Amino acid sequence: TALDSWCSITSRLITLLCLSAPGGVSLLVPQPNINATVAQDILLSVEYSCRGMATIEWKHVSSWGTTSIVEWRSGNHVNISTVYKDRVTTFENGSIQLRNVGMRDAGYYFVTVTEEHGTNAYGTIIVNVYEIIYEDLHFVAVLFAFLAAVSAILICFMWLCNKSLHLFQKKTTHKLTGISLKM
Repeated sequence: TALDSWCSITSRLITLLCLSAPGGVSLLVPQPNINATVAQDILLSVEYSCRGMATIEWKHVSSWGTTSIVEWRSGNHVNISTVYKDRVTTFENGSIQLRNVGMRDAGYYFVTVTEEHGTNAYGTIIVNVYEIIYEDLHFVAVLFAFLAAVSAILICFMWLCNKSLHLFQKKTTHKLTGISLKM
């Protein structure tokens, strides 16, 4: 759309302006709000640019406190916190992927990009994590209603079969009694 292309052009111009200044660093956060469900993988997407080497640091802030997630220098070793060791993947553009999110992963994610001359750029992403409880309850309610309907139909069918059997037995008994009287 026109708005997307305008935003893209604007972000590129800001990037060029920042790079034209000595020691400039820019950071773009294309999706500042992320909604996820439990056990889903999410991408905390950013894009930075600077003239020299940059250090990227991600932190998570929630009601449980502040946790450092990962820190790395472009092209060098990645230092991932032990809490996130098996759940985080880093990307060259500064983005991270967080696998198998839980309720504790909801909160604010702060990224800091520090250029080697000391210039910083900051970004924030808000992550909301939801549990899928209502779908499970809905499934159970529908299953219960279906089983109740099937059992009601089977009870009616058994009642009809029982009545038919009694009528058949009465007719058979009546015919047999009539045959024995004639003899």
